[in-house]
Amino acid sequence: MEMLMEKYLERLSELYPSIAAASTEVINLQAILNLPKGTEHFLTDIHGEYEAFSHVLKNGSGSVKRKIDDVFANTMSARDKQTLATLIYYPREKIERIKKEEPNMDDWYKIMLYRLIEISKGAASKYTRSKVRKALPKDFAYVIEELITEKQGMMDKESYYASIISTIIRIGRAEEFIVALCELIQRLTVDHLHIVGDIYDRGPGPHIIMDKLMEHHSIDIQWGNHDVLWMGAAAGQKCCIANVIRICARYGNLDILEDGYGINLLPLATFSWKKYAKDPCECFKLKGQGEERPQETELNMKMHKAISIIQFKVEGQISQEYPEFGFERRNFLHLIDYNEGEITIDGEEYSLLDDYFPTIDPENPYALSEEEEHIMNRLVSAFQNCEKLQCHMRFLLNKGSLFKIYNSNLLYHGCVPLDEEGNFKSVVVDGKRYKGRALYEILESYVRKGFFAVDQREKELGKNLMWYIWQGENSPLFAKDKMATFERYFLAEEELHKEKKNPYYNFLENEAVMNKILTEFGLSTERSHIINGHIPVKTKNGENPIKCNGKVLVIDGGFSKAYQKETGIAGYTLIYNSYGLILAAHEPFESTEAAIEKEKDIHSDSVIVKRVVSRKTVGDTDVGKELRERIEDLEALLAAYRSGTIIEKV
Repeated sequence: MEMLMEKYLERLSELYPSIAAASTEVINLQAILNLPKGTEHFLTDIHGEYEAFSHVLKNGSGSVKRKIDDVFANTMSARDKQTLATLIYYPREKIERIKKEEPNMDDWYKIMLYRLIEISKGAASKYTRSKVRKALPKDFAYVIEELITEKQGMMDKESYYASIISTIIRIGRAEEFIVALCELIQRLTVDHLHIVGDIYDRGPGPHIIMDKLMEHHSIDIQWGNHDVLWMGAAAGQKCCIANVIRICARYGNLDILEDGYGINLLPLATFSWKKYAKDPCECFKLKGQGEERPQETELNMKMHKAISIIQFKVEGQISQEYPEFGFERRNFLHLIDYNEGEITIDGEEYSLLDDYFPTIDPENPYALSEEEEHIMNRLVSAFQNCEKLQCHMRFLLNKGSLFKIYNSNLLYHGCVPLDEEGNFKSVVVDGKRYKGRALYEILESYVRKGFFAVDQREKELGKNLMWYIWQGENSPLFAKDKMATFERYFLAEEELHKEKKNPYYNFLENEAVMNKILTEFGLSTERSHIINGHIPVKTKNGENPIKCNGKVLVIDGGFSKAYQKETGIAGYTLIYNSYGLILAAHEPFESTEAAIEKEKDIHSDSVIVKRVVSRKTVGDTDVGKELRERIEDLEALLAAYRSGTIIEKV
């Protein structure tokens, strides 16, 4: 062990070759430990709603406004504060509108530059100069650093700053400089972003959201079941591909696949139009339909039905191959009386709402027709070879996981599967039983194997487990007993549509059970929190996202427009800054245009979930723990230098 330590210190001495270098680094790291912790921003269940997501990302769930209030307090009117906030969110667009109304732009530039510099100083105050320098826009890095850094002892500081600002305006760089400052404020206001699952499906812009996330300076993602569905599709799993296309068709979002990812759906469209030419496909109406032309809507409905039937077929095939998944009970095509248009489920007969099945062979209902087989093979190839989709999925793999422990908080999308008594539910994966944290870890390992495994059996199992994670009864990301897709399309009886939640949701107010989960993941039952989404919080019915006396925070409140009637709001987000935890409940976002033109921010009601007695510092975080370890190593290096064990390299 001593030899290993000496070898390690020799390597460390290459980075810090002298007592002076090592001492300076210790001083720097010790100083960082005493800075306020950076602000964390938690978002979940975005579901493709790009405009609302983008706005919440820009305003930091109210963090930018709080920063403006901190800096200007009562020295600026509420209207001016809102204008400043809008400028920070949408600098280019706001400047263009101001130009049409403001007679003296030079004065406006000067006022805004001074205000933005003050906000930038406040936003930068909790970081080291080195970290701020790395965040500065390249074109204006030196000038911004001069303006936001206090010059101690300067006799005519105001004149110095005024000269810089006047020059910026005189040479015609004010607009670009304002944009640079606004983007810097956005970046410094939120230090780290957590996406707690479900970027994909329902809304029209998941691919745009992914592009935006890939530009973010500091991010982690906890996969949701909708994200894993797309990952499975990208890996070439047929059930996942069929589900992805069906959901896009259902919400009128096939252009995500065609225009966003360049996946050719023409073979499916041609097949659908031919096979269902005389079928009105009434059971396959689009949800959240836009202003499509009637003929386009008709085609989408036919494609919706065609891919749904294909989905039921391929799911039936895979469920027989993997009986341990428990999906055989979800197969219905063999239970249909195709002559009478009826189905028998659990001994009960039901009339089908739609009994036109031109592509199903009653003798072999789960077999794909030759045309369907051809379509699916082409789709598998298209998904696997789509460069942009593969790039997005690699990002999810690199930045994502099924769960994350971050600054003593436990983040996951759905639940930890429990039985009716509140004990961890045991689930069979590849012939072995797993529960609690071990279940999360084995499923995550197989998601990665679905992309990277060399062993073909392991790779296939990984792909198929992504389908299981999407909708399996004991999947921690799905957390229901079934996905009633078939019943909702074909059966009128609403009792058959019901999906029972995992017992986890019955124990959210049970401190003993929640403490058991925290302990299972190695966390403190006193200081830690569970943060998850997945199940919309129905605020209009009086449901509270703060559970178990603040120990559990369920922050899915309905980013998806499809759920806002049920929830009564447009999503919850969470802020964790140096003062504590702040939960924000957002009203629906009107539009980006309204946010710029009318300065209409998303109205958010903030609730302080937890306020700390003393302001949290970097030393109280995971980064602080790492810094302390580095300080210990550097102090060991200093001792080695001073004892002569290691010789300085200068």
